[in-house]
Amino acid sequence: MITGKNYIGNDLTATGDSTYATFNPKENTQTDWKLFEATEDEINKAAQKAKDAFAGYKDLSGAKKAEFLIAIAEEIEALGDELIETYMIESGLPEGRARGERGRTMSQLKSFATLLQEGSWVEATIDTAQPDREPLPKVDIRKMLVPIGPIAVFGSSNFPFAFSTAGGDTASALAAGCPVIVKSHPMHAATGELVSSAVIKAAKRTGMPDGVFSNLNSSGIEVGKKLVLHPSIKGVGFTGSIKGGMALYRLANEREEPIPVFAEMGSINPVVVFPSALEDKEANWAQKYAGSITLGAGQFCTNPGLILGIEGETMNSFIKKLGEEISQLDPTCMLHPNIHKNFESGKQELSNQGGVDVVAEYTADASPNFAKQKVLSIAGAEFLKNPKLHEEVFGPFSIVVRCTDANELNAVIGRLEGQLTGTLLGDESEMSTYTDTIDALQSKVGRIIFNGVPTGVEVCPSMQHGGPFPASSDSRFTSVGTSAIKRWVRPVSFQNWPHDLLPDALKNNNPLNLMRLLNGEHTNTKVS
Repeated sequence: MITGKNYIGNDLTATGDSTYATFNPKENTQTDWKLFEATEDEINKAAQKAKDAFAGYKDLSGAKKAEFLIAIAEEIEALGDELIETYMIESGLPEGRARGERGRTMSQLKSFATLLQEGSWVEATIDTAQPDREPLPKVDIRKMLVPIGPIAVFGSSNFPFAFSTAGGDTASALAAGCPVIVKSHPMHAATGELVSSAVIKAAKRTGMPDGVFSNLNSSGIEVGKKLVLHPSIKGVGFTGSIKGGMALYRLANEREEPIPVFAEMGSINPVVVFPSALEDKEANWAQKYAGSITLGAGQFCTNPGLILGIEGETMNSFIKKLGEEISQLDPTCMLHPNIHKNFESGKQELSNQGGVDVVAEYTADASPNFAKQKVLSIAGAEFLKNPKLHEEVFGPFSIVVRCTDANELNAVIGRLEGQLTGTLLGDESEMSTYTDTIDALQSKVGRIIFNGVPTGVEVCPSMQHGGPFPASSDSRFTSVGTSAIKRWVRPVSFQNWPHDLLPDALKNNNPLNLMRLLNGEHTNTKVS
C-alpha cells in the first residue's frame, strides 16, 4: 500500500503540509498518489537515527549484514505485481524492463551478500613486529578498511530499481556497514516507497538497528541540500546530470567537514569504427547501433551518442544503412514530460549547429512523451571547432563524425571530455595500426569495449562504471559491481594494538579465515 509518507527509520511519518504527485508519462496524466515532502524535522530525525544506528551496525559481522541484504532481495520479490505495475505507471517503461531491472537489483544485493560472507574485501594487512631489528625495532602494524558513516543516496530517474532506493549505491553502502538515507527521486516516489517498505521489513526481520535505512520524499532540491549539509552524513551517492552532480559536489566541499560525493554524471560514449568493421559487417553494425541508440528511448548513461570513423565509401555506406535502420524503429516513451522536453530542446540545438547533416529522423506523428530518434553527421574539422557538439543529449540521439584520417580521428578523441565507455569496432589484426587511437580512447574512458555496444552493464566484480571527469566525480571508483563498496570505507591502521581488542579480521588466529596480506604474502594462514 502506498501512503505517500516518509520512512524515518522504521517509522512512516508525514508531518508537513507540502505534497506533490508523480506522473504517468505513457498516459500523459498525473498519478493519484499524494507524496508528502520531508520536513526539516524529519530530515534531522532520519540523520540522528542513522548516526545512532551506525554505532552498532558498523560492527556487525559480514554474515549478519549479508543476511540483511538477502532479506531485502526477498522482500522486494515478495512485493509482486504491485511493485511492477507501480514502476510501469511512473516510468512509462515496459513490463519486461521492469522485471529485468528488479532481477538486477536483487542480484546486486545478493552479490554484495556473497562478498560479505567471504570477507576478504576488507583488505586485512598485517606486518608483525620485529623487536630485534637493527638499527630500530619494527612495531606491529595491522590495517583494514572500515565504514565511514551514514550515506545519502540520490535515486536516479532512469533506473527506478537498480540505481535508486535499494540499488547499487544503497546496497554497497549497507554492505560496507554504513546506514543509508535515500532522497527518493520525485519521478518514481511511489515505487520508491514500496521498495523502502521491503528494506524496512528486511531490517526488522533480521534485527537491524532502527535508522539503518530511511527514505525521504522531495519534489525539489531543498531536502537534498539539507541532507548533504547535515553533519551526520559522511558521504553521498548520486546518479544523474552533470549539473546536479556538481551542485552536490560543491555543496559537500563547502561544509565545515567536507565529505566525498561519488557522482556518476554525463557521457556520450564514443564509438570508433575502423575500416575493417565495415568491410563485411556493415549491415550488422548498423542494425546493432540503431538498436543501441534507441534502447530504452536512449535513456541509458551508456547510450552511444558519438560514432567516429574515417571518411570513405564504406563509411558513407555505413552511415546510410544506420539511417535506414534507425528510421524503421518506432519511438518509445520517455520517463517524464520534462525529460522529453529537454531531449527535444537538446536535439534541436545540436541540429541547428553549422556543418551538420541529418542522417535520419523520425518525422511521423508520435504519442506525447514518445522520443523521435535522430542521427546527425558532421565532418571532423567542424566537430573540432564546435564544443557544443560534444555535449550529451539524453535520449535516442547520436552524431556520426567523419574524420579525414587517423590523425584527425585522434585529435577528435583528444578533445573529448571523460566518458564512461569507449568502443572500438574492427579486426584484431587492425589494432596494431591504430595503437595511438586506442591509447587516446583508453585515457578518456572507464570501460573500453571491443566489437560490441556500450549499452548493457554487466554487474560483476570486474565492471568499471565510472570514468574521468565529468563521467564521474572520481574515476578511481565504480558505481556498479562489488568494488563499489570501496567508496564507503577508509583504511585504519592499528599499531601495537592489544590482540584481544583487534577486529576479528586482524587477529592472529584469523577466525574469519580471510585471505590477508601477511608480511607481504597473500595467505589465509594464522600468525604464528
